[in-house]
Amino acid sequence: FDAATLVFSVPAAAAQALLPGDAFEVVAADGVAQFVLALCDYRDNPWGDYLEMNLGFLARPVGTGPEVVGSFVYRMPVDQAFTCKAGNEVMGFPKTVEELAVAHDDGRVTFSWHAHGELVVSVSFPAVAGTGEVARVETGSYSYLHGVPHETPLAMDMGSGLLDPADVVVTLGSGPAADELRSLGLPKAPDFGTWGTGLSATFQLGHPLP
Repeated sequence: FDAATLVFSVPAAAAQALLPGDAFEVVAADGVAQFVLALCDYRDNPWGDYLEMNLGFLARPVGTGPEVVGSFVYRMPVDQAFTCKAGNEVMGFPKTVEELAVAHDDGRVTFSWHAHGELVVSVSFPAVAGTGEVARVETGSYSYLHGVPHETPLAMDMGSGLLDPADVVVTLGSGPAADELRSLGLPKAPDFGTWGTGLSATFQLGHPLP
């Protein structure tokens, strides 16, 4: 897959308000949480070749120590029905089938999400070349599977192409997801961003959390 990963500092209270249930909390310091926006173009995947946007936060199960850090994705639009159903039923991921697109034009990459022809969000950035070997990140993704707190361990490549935050353009349109992003202070430049092509990831069998 190809992917951009963007990290934004956002108000922790606004972030926590977007997490469903009461089993997880955002990782915060001095009232600031980390919003992670991942834009993925899967090319070779058992669940199909599809586009996906991940909107989530660094988070942990309530009651665990500061050494525990994973992610909770509260929205995960995709553009194909099979990966949506599989993600919902196997991992508890909040996938929905939406109008997603990716365009490569004039040295820039643009991921966009529309609803009924109206823009929800688009993100544009330069197609920067990698600066070295990709980094393999091992982490856990949290969710509710059939209402039960759940963790899916995974190992995922991070692109080595570093994005200049000033070159990342986030545009918000209308609808609930756009309003949620506005509550986090977007649109604005990310604190950090990467782009990579030909990446890989492995998702392990998940397990319920105590």
